[in-house]
Amino acid sequence: MLQLLYAAIFGEMLLIMLLLFKTPLRKLLILTLDRLKRGRGPIVVTTVGATLVVVLASSLYSMAKIQRRITEAGVVNPTEQVLMSKHLLEASLMGFVLFLSLMIDRLHHYIRELRILRKTMEAVKKQGRSFEDGKSTTTSEDHRALTEEIATLKARIKNLETESEAKGSKAKSLESEVEALKKQSEGFLMEYDRLLEENQNLRSQLEAIDQSSLHAENKKNM
Repeated sequence: MLQLLYAAIFGEMLLIMLLLFKTPLRKLLILTLDRLKRGRGPIVVTTVGATLVVVLASSLYSMAKIQRRITEAGVVNPTEQVLMSKHLLEASLMGFVLFLSLMIDRLHHYIRELRILRKTMEAVKKQGRSFEDGKSTTTSEDHRALTEEIATLKARIKNLETESEAKGSKAKSLESEVEALKKQSEGFLMEYDRLLEENQNLRSQLEAIDQSSLHAENKKNM
């Protein structure tokens, strides 16, 4: 389970890096995501996400039960401590997977919007040039109408450029979030190594306790 979650996290981080940088793979990835959002793709993605949410809720419920038992007993059981650490790590990784999935969806959405805005701006600029080229052959009334329309188109171009800059700033903020998530993933890896080491120590303690209890029982029987 943990290996699968780590593989999903690294795969999603690779997809985010491909979406952030303009490469031939980026176009292929965008086309693939476009196809996934058509037909039965959204149903499959929703089903997988709902399954992850259910498993995450189950882990949180198990953690709450273990914490309740520890509180009632007043003594920390090494086995329950190991289970608590395992459920905590799984819940953190599943939440991270869901967050990265949301980031991929938002990045894809913003990239599509930027492409549409650029195409619209190019079409408006071409239309404005054609009006400026043909205004010398028009009458005075047509000249006024064309001048007003050109002014409207220029204002629209400015609005589109402003919106494009806003989308670009969002993309930059997402890029900074990706860097923060990379650092957080490194922290998860370090935490996983620490939990493995702690699990091994707890198992050794349990084996020592079992051996001492068996030795005491043997002495009593003798």
